[in-house]
Amino acid sequence: MLTRSVPFSLFGTEPPAARAWIREAACIGEDPELFFPLSEQEDDPQVAAARAVCRRCRVLLACRSWALEQGEDAGVWGGTTAGQRRAISRALLDDPAGERIRRRRREPESDDDPSP
Repeated sequence: MLTRSVPFSLFGTEPPAARAWIREAACIGEDPELFFPLSEQEDDPQVAAARAVCRRCRVLLACRSWALEQGEDAGVWGGTTAGQRRAISRALLDDPAGERIRRRRREPESDDDPSP
């Protein structure tokens, strides 16, 4: 997604330490066009090729988080398309505090064996 010629200042106003993950991205040196396919369909070969780079990236989650936080609405970031990131954002907005997860943790597991 990134090339070494892209200045880090383009990536928002957060402190440089918050962007340190960029230096470790597997996409550095790759053709940026790879990560901006004309179609973001699941079966698009270009999307698959971009995701293949993401899969070998050690900062995939940081990249995905950055794209979600920034509302990045184009391209493949952190192995996700813009449509997938919109779906993730909607899910987070619907349940911003993770209530479903907490509810699942509070619910006792059903156990057929009543012994302790």
